Amino acid sequence: MELLTYQGVVYPAQCDAMGHMNVQYYIAAFDQASWHLVAAAGYCPSWIEERREGWADRRYEIDFRRELPVGSLFEIRSGIVRIGNTSLTARHRLTSKADGGLCAELLAVTVYFDLAARQSRALPEAILRGAAEHMI
Repeated sequence: MELLTYQGVVYPAQCDAMGHMNVQYYIAAFDQASWHLVAAAGYCPSWIEERREGWADRRYEIDFRRELPVGSLFEIRSGIVRIGNTSLTARHRLTSKADGGLCAELLAVTVYFDLAARQSRALPEAILRGAAEHMI
């Protein structure tokens, strides 16, 4: 099931010399969407301090389909496409609120991470169950 994970507007300071949203702001929006998706899957942000467990992005594959000029309203809908032993693969679709057109799509592999040991660790059972609810 896809989930609404982010909504935004393109500000002038987010645009490049060609007048549309710069790549760094797509990445920032996708990153925020990712946090909402893993939270919906059962991850609690307090685990960063309490358990020293978090996430490490392993791979991003982005398709830019259409430009977003200043003032564009957009949203991101996200879902899980694969559940691994230590990772989740998610698809994030950024669309224009004006007409629903696809502007960018990200396929992201994110690894569950032991922040103290600096290595991957098995996904907790709660996240495995929650991620299965958001499979697309």
